[in-house]
Amino acid sequence: MAHFYLLDKDKKPYEVSLEDSLKLYEDFDMKITQQDRINDDIRVSTVFLGFNHAPLESEIPVLWETMIFGGEHDQYQERYTSHEDALAGHQRALDLVKSETHGQ
Repeated sequence: MAHFYLLDKDKKPYEVSLEDSLKLYEDFDMKITQQDRINDDIRVSTVFLGFNHAPLESEIPVLWETMIFGGEHDQYQERYTSHEDALAGHQRALDLVKSETHGQ
């Protein structure tokens, strides 16, 4: 199984060489899936990683990651195998942060 990926126009990953994978860092729209700021001090970020983060025995690559920076859930992290799951996970993280900030 390959370790490096880029996304096609439909946000589906395809395998590439290490050299070709560097194109990810030239394409902001491919790298950043979604980012949101809440109350100026909390950021929820979901990105396409471009490198398979799945355990070696897994057949499905894990290529997206959501993280929360700041607030009560600082360093929260979740990873995904599809663009659709990454968007849903981003929304779950936003809901988590919003419930934290509304409870204050």
